[in-house]
Amino acid sequence: QVQLVESGGDLVQPGGSLRLSCAASGFTFSWSTMSWVRQAPGKGLEWVSDINFGGGRTDYADSVKGRFTISRDNAKNTLYLQMNSLKPEDTAVYYCARGSRKYDPTGPRGQGTQVTVSS
Repeated sequence: QVQLVESGGDLVQPGGSLRLSCAASGFTFSWSTMSWVRQAPGKGLEWVSDINFGGGRTDYADSVKGRFTISRDNAKNTLYLQMNSLKPEDTAVYYCARGSRKYDPTGPRGQGTQVTVSS
């Protein structure tokens, strides 16, 4: 059974940083492309980033490029999202998901972690 558990969300001031984590189990993590998607209040799901199975290829939405960094530790079955220079428009529930969600952000994902960027 695929299980994805996100953590690390918090309230942070504009310009601040956070690192999200996603603990994966129930599948072969090291063989899987992984993604982060988010949902802002009152809006639909938005793809944020994905990373290939080995970590050598990453991709980002234009809205986060240059500020967010996706990474993974296959030995720990954990996915990360380092978020720097946070903006109020980054406020959302962040979810991790198995597979690339660049063209369809919907589908199975974890329970999410809340990120709020506000002064």
